[in-house]
Amino acid sequence: MTHEEQVKRMTEMMAKFVGHTAKKLPDDVIAKLEELRSKEDSPMATVIYDTMFRNQELAVKLNRPSCQDTGVLQFWVKCGTRFPLIDDLEALLKEAVVKSTFETPLRHNSVETFDEYNTGKNVGKGTPTVWWDIVPNSDSCEIYTYMAGGGCTLPGNATVLMPGEGYEGVTKFVLDRMTSYGLNACPPLLVGVGVATSVETAALLSKKALMRPIGSHNENERAAKMEKLLEDGINAIGLGPQGMGGNYSVMGVHIENTARHPSAIGVAVNVGCWSHRRGHIIFDKDLNYTITTHSGVEL
Repeated sequence: MTHEEQVKRMTEMMAKFVGHTAKKLPDDVIAKLEELRSKEDSPMATVIYDTMFRNQELAVKLNRPSCQDTGVLQFWVKCGTRFPLIDDLEALLKEAVVKSTFETPLRHNSVETFDEYNTGKNVGKGTPTVWWDIVPNSDSCEIYTYMAGGGCTLPGNATVLMPGEGYEGVTKFVLDRMTSYGLNACPPLLVGVGVATSVETAALLSKKALMRPIGSHNENERAAKMEKLLEDGINAIGLGPQGMGGNYSVMGVHIENTARHPSAIGVAVNVGCWSHRRGHIIFDKDLNYTITTHSGVEL
């Protein structure tokens, strides 16, 4: 293929992949929802989970998005410096979102701030958002795609704590957000927590945490223990599915962290709803792809 043909091919594949993630939840999310449903004993919780699974069945059968809020598209790109389309990647992802908006279709969710008009294409100033991790001497490219819906975005927050507040302060911050805004985010939730120095580093980590597979743990044993403690604490609130009460309120809690300044603890939280629409695809230099989040997908 010529370079132009490669760009067109990858654009088409990403448009299809974005559309697929709007319709079909990742394998790990479905498995976790099935596990949580089996542990609920209230009739209301059981009915809600049954409705969720019926929703998924119909979304696939009718070939349409599983939630009316298809969110704002966000991409986390982990790209090798030798990947042949690195220079074209951001532009082709934007074009892929436009294609998917009309082909899937996706709801028009990109409103120009201050000017207050909807672009009608899901792209605008800075949207879709693309975050970059550059990998030296690699010719492959990993892309995480994520649909940031309005409800699951509402609990998002970041702050910097005084060092004396410690990890108890981190816990209080997260639980305060869950008890005040967790209902808005359509539980059971996937909770991403970032701990670093400043608000922007913590916020990016908290969103990156949502890309991890459900059931994975922070490599630091103390952080992993805190993930479990926070999960137990949020479950104890009793939000349950759709906030209607139940034994389980979260699919998991993921903490991502960096080293921090000794005089500050930056902390942030981002949340994914029960319809946690993220996808992970890896391209080699010839545009052969591997999808890790969804089984049985052909683009």
